[in-house]
Amino acid sequence: MKRWTVERGTLWAWELAGGLPPPFRPRVQAEFVELGVADSRELAAAMGLSTPDPVTQRLDAGRRCFGLRIDGQLACYGWVTHGSEHVGELERTFNLHDDESYVWDCATLPAWRGQGCYSALLNQIIFQLHGEGVARIWIGASRLNRPSVRGMANAGFRSAADITYRRLLRLTLFRFHGPHPPATPLVAAAYRVMTAGHERRIRNIALGILP
Repeated sequence: MKRWTVERGTLWAWELAGGLPPPFRPRVQAEFVELGVADSRELAAAMGLSTPDPVTQRLDAGRRCFGLRIDGQLACYGWVTHGSEHVGELERTFNLHDDESYVWDCATLPAWRGQGCYSALLNQIIFQLHGEGVARIWIGASRLNRPSVRGMANAGFRSAADITYRRLLRLTLFRFHGPHPPATPLVAAAYRVMTAGHERRIRNIALGILP
């Protein structure tokens, strides 16, 4: 573990209470699919992995992966978790309610970038999970990653909270700041999802010492 770390990002969300977003179509004809074990080698290659084992391990653990195919080729993908998911950059586990999902580890293959595939994929994931009874979907990105931010907004997600995470040795400081008052239900849910078990929340800051 490094002696110190700093991460700045934004947690985005789609909520059932806000209704479904308008459909977003990519600039090329694409097919929305759920990827399974039969696709593990292709997906591993797209993710830059030398073996499909990490892919099959994720699938076996209950994680799901969705993608867009263009002319039969995988153009982009994104993983979805129900339950809990460790977020390495923030050194914590997101704990979700039964009616929540978390979207993570998304990418568009180089040949298909600039075609709106990422926005279309996220948009289709919203419709898919809504049809399965999910009431809130979370996704996060660095505030410096402008393409991801645009893609999330285009897909129908809205900013829930900006966050800054700092750690010096074992001391952690997690600060929430953003456009919405802390008392709003969405921001309260963001606090609940992101505050780690070892941290104590004081207003918009969570402090703790890693075990």
